[in-house]
Amino acid sequence: MRLSRVLVLPVLVPALLSACSSGPNFVAQYEPWRDQEESACIASGVLQRTTYLTSRSALGGPGVCGTERPYEVTAVDDGRVRIKPAALLRCPMIPQIERWIREHVSPAALYHFGAEVEEITTAGSYNCRPINHKSGGKLSEHGYANALDVSGFVLSNGQKVSLVRHWNGNHAERAFLRAAHHGACQHFTTVLGPEYNRAHRDHFHVDLARRGRDGLGRVCK
Repeated sequence: MRLSRVLVLPVLVPALLSACSSGPNFVAQYEPWRDQEESACIASGVLQRTTYLTSRSALGGPGVCGTERPYEVTAVDDGRVRIKPAALLRCPMIPQIERWIREHVSPAALYHFGAEVEEITTAGSYNCRPINHKSGGKLSEHGYANALDVSGFVLSNGQKVSLVRHWNGNHAERAFLRAAHHGACQHFTTVLGPEYNRAHRDHFHVDLARRGRDGLGRVCK
């Protein structure tokens, strides 16, 4: 049985996760909905293997980190929009990223710059670590390959639009990035950007965490 299926009891978490030499300790527990959601996504056939979407071996450990069948994603929107560096993600995240780019980011780029989006610049995907890298905190959605950090976009005219430089840039830059942020809130349950806190001043964080008692809560900041 892979480590990501092990039920981690709270009293055992510090000892079990101390083996994570790549980062500080975290608190986590096995949540059955994650495997159920992932299995349903894979079984639906929504993802097809291509040159820019390939399945990888399971990302396991320590503790509940990882996912059963991760995918390495190097492009979305039928390969038209590159993802650099490539992202490691679980199945449910990928269709949402596709819709976000196709329905919101690309149209906003055409409207404000007269150019198409050719590349998403990523700042992180799978990473077995606590939220905000704070030792002893709750495991981040990055630890489940259920989150993506986006730091900017490259357009077909060669223009680069980054959050750290252009969130408060000229009118077109500001409007484009805010349209991208607003659009993300339609497709992800968590969207954090530069106005959330200093830790997110240079990127969007998007994930599909379940929130609230019914799992339908959303955070958009």
